[in-house]
Amino acid sequence: MVPAGLVSAAIVLFAALVVDRLIGDPHSRYHPVALLGSFIGWWGKPLLYPPGLQRLIGTGLWAVTVILFTLPFLLFSLLAPWYACLLIAPFLLKCCFAWRSLEEHTFAVVDALRDGVESGREKVMMLVSRDTAQLDREHILSAGYESMTENLTDSIISPLCFFCVFGLPGAAAFRAVNTMDAMLGYRDERERLGWCAARMDDICNYIPARITVLLLLIWFLPKRTAGDAVRVMLRDGKKRPGFNGGIVMAAMAGGTGIRFEKPGVYTIGDSKRTFDEAGSDILAATRAATLIFGAVAFCALFLLGTMINSTGI
Repeated sequence: MVPAGLVSAAIVLFAALVVDRLIGDPHSRYHPVALLGSFIGWWGKPLLYPPGLQRLIGTGLWAVTVILFTLPFLLFSLLAPWYACLLIAPFLLKCCFAWRSLEEHTFAVVDALRDGVESGREKVMMLVSRDTAQLDREHILSAGYESMTENLTDSIISPLCFFCVFGLPGAAAFRAVNTMDAMLGYRDERERLGWCAARMDDICNYIPARITVLLLLIWFLPKRTAGDAVRVMLRDGKKRPGFNGGIVMAAMAGGTGIRFEKPGVYTIGDSKRTFDEAGSDILAATRAATLIFGAVAFCALFLLGTMINSTGI
């Protein structure tokens, strides 16, 4: 049972990546993550609770949300026959990560700038929490490509890591954790209610973020920019709040020669190139990290399952 599960997991992982590239994320309010967001939006309103109880309530509702979102994936994994898993599981796993959609959102910002800075500001406002009203072209592109870089971990590598270790329920649980952080993990009126969501997201992303850095360094090595990626990561990796996103952004900035900047908050990297010049390299590095991880994970799952099967364990 276990070996078959490992080989099946390898096939599901490969198929899910193919499904993502072919269809992306359908824009529907009935998409599982959209339903998840609606549920979080329903209970995630600080004004509903006394300030002194918000941390406790936020922690309890965090646990409830993870359980409710993960349960259908768990039941499917336990009860579905193998052929149903091979047919349906790739689509369920696809619900838990967003590769093509991540690129499309960044491209939308780049395309909007062709109609002027104001259009770019309106489009990038959908990706970041910062005030976009005064951003110039380079800062708009910085915000767009920063979102792509940070979400390389959050939206791709982390959920796939959790799938490789814990199967579909693991990927679903991470998606719930990360979505709650994206909606509640801010230092504003949501800080107390989102305290648990923010901390748990940091914990869950700790190892995947460092795997992401390693994947980027592998890609930058033959390009002879891995040294710059390491240098900038050591220098600027802690400038961004949190202990995960900054190191990935710094590695990307160093490897592609750009500078991410949130005005008045942080600057990461050196402005050796503009985002117009380096945008294609950021995209290539994001795709390469995803494909390298996918290839290594597929081979590891398939070979491990085959080895265990051949030894009769």
